[in-house]
Amino acid sequence: MEKRGFDKLDHAKLDKLITIKVSYLKGEISKEEARKQIMANYKSITADEFAYTEQKIKDLGFSDETVHKHMDELLNLLEGILEKSSLSLPIGHPLQTYINENTAIKSLLSEMKEFENNPFDKDKWTEFYNKLYQFNTHLSRKQNQLFSKLEEKGFDRPSKIMWSFDNNVKKLISTAKTLLEEDKYDEFLKLQPEVHESILDLIDKEESILYPTSFELISEEEFIKMRKGDDEIGYCLIENPPIFGDILENKEIPNEFMSELSQLLAKYSSLTGQNEILDVKQGKLTLEQINLIFQHLSVDLSYVDENELVRFYSDTKHRVFPRSPGVIGRNVMNCHPRESVDTVKRIIEAFRNGEKDMAEFWLQMGGKFIYITYTAVRDENGKFRGVLEMMQDATHIRSLEGSKKLLSWDDEYKQEDKNTSSNNSNNSNQYGITKDSVIADIINKYPYIREFMPTLSPKYSKILNPIAFNTIGKVANLEMIAQRGNINIDVLISKICDEIKKH
Repeated sequence: MEKRGFDKLDHAKLDKLITIKVSYLKGEISKEEARKQIMANYKSITADEFAYTEQKIKDLGFSDETVHKHMDELLNLLEGILEKSSLSLPIGHPLQTYINENTAIKSLLSEMKEFENNPFDKDKWTEFYNKLYQFNTHLSRKQNQLFSKLEEKGFDRPSKIMWSFDNNVKKLISTAKTLLEEDKYDEFLKLQPEVHESILDLIDKEESILYPTSFELISEEEFIKMRKGDDEIGYCLIENPPIFGDILENKEIPNEFMSELSQLLAKYSSLTGQNEILDVKQGKLTLEQINLIFQHLSVDLSYVDENELVRFYSDTKHRVFPRSPGVIGRNVMNCHPRESVDTVKRIIEAFRNGEKDMAEFWLQMGGKFIYITYTAVRDENGKFRGVLEMMQDATHIRSLEGSKKLLSWDDEYKQEDKNTSSNNSNNSNQYGITKDSVIADIINKYPYIREFMPTLSPKYSKILNPIAFNTIGKVANLEMIAQRGNINIDVLISKICDEIKKH
C-alpha cells in the first residue's frame, strides 16, 4: 500500500472542511448546520485527512484545550463518512502490536462486565485490575515511541490532545484500584461503567484515527527502528512480539547515547574511539567509562538543552518512569501531558531568565516516595544551557534513622537471620509466605511487590518485564528467587513481609 503523508493529500478538498470546523468552533454555525454542510460537500473522509484538518486548526490559533474539549463533537460531525481503515500488518509491526493489546484489553473488559452481576469477590476484582493496570504500559509506549515519531512528521495533535484522554483513563484505573484496596465496594462498582466506556472510547480513537494516520506518515524503516525501543518499555497483556524487519534481524542498532556522544566528539576533536582517553572536567575517562557511569547511577538523569530539546537520558535498570530512544531530539513540551505543560514552561523560563536555579517535587506512587529535581545548567559564563532532571526512588533513604559508620553486610544478615530464624520458611508469618510461595502468586495479591523486588537485587529487574515475568513468575518460588539474588531465604521473606506491612 502506497503511503501518502500530509503532503500528498488534496489540500484544496480539505480547505472547505477546515472552514466548516472553524466556524463551528467559533460558534458561528450550529452543530446541525456544520453537519449539513459537511454532508453536502463530502462523501467520505479518511483518518489522515481528519488528522490533517485537526493539525491545521491548531495552526490557525485554536488552543489544545479548546480542541480537546470539542474532540468528540468534531468526530461526530463526520459520523457516517469517516472511513474506518482496516490495517493489514505483519505480526511484530508496532501498530499491529498496539492493536493486539487493544484486543486483549477489550476481552478483559468484557469479562469484567459480565462479572459485575456476580456476588462481589475482592480477590477476583483485584486480579482483573492487576491485568487492567498493564494498560498503562500500552499508553506509556505510545506516548514515548509513537507520539515522538509523529511529531517529527509535523503531527503533534496526539501529544497535545490524546495524551489528556490517556491520563483520564490512567486516573480512572488508579482511582478504581484504590477504592478496591480500601474496601469501598459501592463506590468501586459505581465507577466501573465510566472506566469501561472511557477505555473503549480511547481505543476507538486510536484505531479510527491514530493508527491509520501513523501508518500513512511513518516509513517502514522508522517502524523497524521503533520496534527496538518498544521492548525497553514493555507490553500489555500480550507476549513479546517477534522482531519486525530485516534491519533488526541482521544489524545491531548502536547505543543511542554512545552514538550521539561520538558524533559530538567527531565535530570538535579527532578522538572518537570508545577507549580513547578524554580530558573531562575533573579526570580522564573513555567513552565506554562515561557510558558505564551513567548506566550505574542510583538516580535517573535527563538533559534538555537550551532549545528545549531532549538530548540525553541515563539508561539505568531502575528507571522510575519509562524512557526509550524515541525521546531523543523531542521537544520537551511534547513529553508531558497538556495539563503539565504550563508548569514545564514556568520552570524553563525562570531558569532561562536567571530567576531560579532549581525546582523540586516529590510524590507517592505505588508505595514509593519519588523525589524529583530540575536544575538549571549554565556554562562558565553563566549562560543558560538547558535543564538537568534528576529522579530518584527515595523510599529507602527516607526510612533511615540514626547513623551507620561501619560496613556491616555480614552483621545485617546475621541479625535478620536471628530475627526471622526459620519462622518465615515454616509459614509462621501472618501473610502465609514461605520458601515454597510462588512469586507470581505473591505479586498478584500484593502488586507493589513487583516493583519492590528489584530494590533488593538488580538480578530481579526481569520481574518488571511482563514477558519474562509471565514465563518464570508462575513457576519460580521464593527459594529459587533467593538463590538467584544471592539472598538468604529467611531474609528475603522478611523483607517482603516488611514491605507488605508498610502498605
